[in-house]
This record gives sequence, C-alpha cells and structure tokens, in this order.
Amino acid sequence: MRNIFIIPVLLVLLLPGTGRGEEKPLWELGIGAGILQMPDYRGSDKNRLYVLPFPYVVYRGDFLKIQDRRISGQIFKTDRILLDFSGYGAVPVKSTDNEARAGMPDLDPTFELGPALRFNIRGNDYDKFKLRMSLPVRAFFSTDFHSVRHEGWIVSPRLTMEFGDVIPQTGLHLGVSAGPMFADNAYNAYFYTVEPAYATAQRPAYSAGGGYSGTVATLGLSKHYGQFIFHTFVSADFLDGAVFADSPLVKTRTSVMSGFSITWLFFQSAKKVKAGK
Repeated sequence: MRNIFIIPVLLVLLLPGTGRGEEKPLWELGIGAGILQMPDYRGSDKNRLYVLPFPYVVYRGDFLKIQDRRISGQIFKTDRILLDFSGYGAVPVKSTDNEARAGMPDLDPTFELGPALRFNIRGNDYDKFKLRMSLPVRAFFSTDFHSVRHEGWIVSPRLTMEFGDVIPQTGLHLGVSAGPMFADNAYNAYFYTVEPAYATAQRPAYSAGGGYSGTVATLGLSKHYGQFIFHTFVSADFLDGAVFADSPLVKTRTSVMSGFSITWLFFQSAKKVKAGK
C-alpha cells in the first residue's frame, strides 16, 4: 500500500505553489482525509493503519486560535514570547489486539491539556526560516466516556525549525522539531507498569517510575495549492535511556509514526487578519 501513495505525494509536493501573503482569512472551513500509521503506544511493536476523515477549521482570533492541529487560547503574547493553552488526544488500544498486553486492561482514549510557553528565537511569520522553542506542561487524562481520570503530567520541551519554500518556487514548507519528554510516574505507569495480577512468565511485574521518557523527532512537509493543503510527516520516538525502557511492555526502543493528508478548503471569511494574529 505504501508504494501506491509515494508517487502522487511527491508529484503534488513539487507542483508550483502560490505565495503566502501577509494576511489570511479570519476563519477557514474545509474537510480532509488522512492515512495514519502509528504504534499502539510508544515502545509497542504493534502498528496500526488508520484512514481518518476530519473536519478542517481554522480561526485566527485575538484570544482563541484553532490552527496547526490544536485548539489554543492565548494568555500572554509579545513579539518573542507566547503563553497559550492547548490540548491533544489519542486513540484507544484493545489489549486483545496487542500480544504484549494480552490479558491486561485496555488503554482508554486519552487527552492532554495544559499551558505552553513558546519562544520565537529567530524569524517572524513572513520569513522563510524560523527557529522556535516551546515548553508545554500538560495534564494527562483517560476516559471511558463515563468518567474522566487524571493519569499524570508531561513536560516536553521542543525546538522547531521551519523552512518556507524549501525548494524554490514550489511553495513547499518543511518543519523539523526535536526534544526530550519527561513524565511523572503516574503517566508512565498508565502505559508501562505491569501489576502483579497481570504478571506472567513472559511478562514479569514491573513498576514504572517518573523522569526522562525518551526523545521525539519529527519531520513534516506541507503545501498549499489552490483550495487544497497537502501534508505528510514522519515522527520517531527514541526510548534508549528512558526510565521505563526495561518494562516488559516496551518491545522496541524506536517507535515510528507517519501519515499523509489532503484537505479541501471550501469556505473562508472575507475579513483578513495578519498571519501572525
């Protein structure tokens, strides 16, 4: 299946692009579909392929922003520093479909919420090269849709480089980011602890501690072409040295996630705002 998508993706990314103006619509609406390959959890040797339709909503308000695959509320902003609030989510995992977790409770859908301090080190919204640093601190929750449980805390500083029009005259945008992840023992226990009741000869009991939880590196390519947005990415988790690396539920020290999406923008506001608003 992968080979089917490689050729059209490359052709699309190299089509002549349209220039990005200094102003953009206050809001945009669209619809898209993506193909996502991801492990059941960081360190799992089981990968799933998902085909995901999704709505596309962008809102560039003074306080509330919906863009870059996150919903955020600006708390404080200067030319160089932004403090905002955002959240993310993840899909559930059935233990019956994962050999390492056979007989253990399922992993429920999860989500993260919290503030992030973002530093603009170099460049502004109109420059072709930007260097940014972010320091998000998030509370981690799981839910079975009947109740919500707080499962721990995560801190994941990230350095991000963005290159606009990386191949001249194509409008191709490249983003590269990397950084360590730190989590408390409650977060790591959710994924990597094996309670004595679920221990077997092949899966000994294990108690996960808090601390360094690996390093994440991501590379993404995106392109606007007319009313369409094309995006592809690959992300790798490196778990060597992580405090839970010896857990029997960690089957690989390197986990890879990748995906490709196409979005069709069919409606936008007449009102324009500065791209950095």
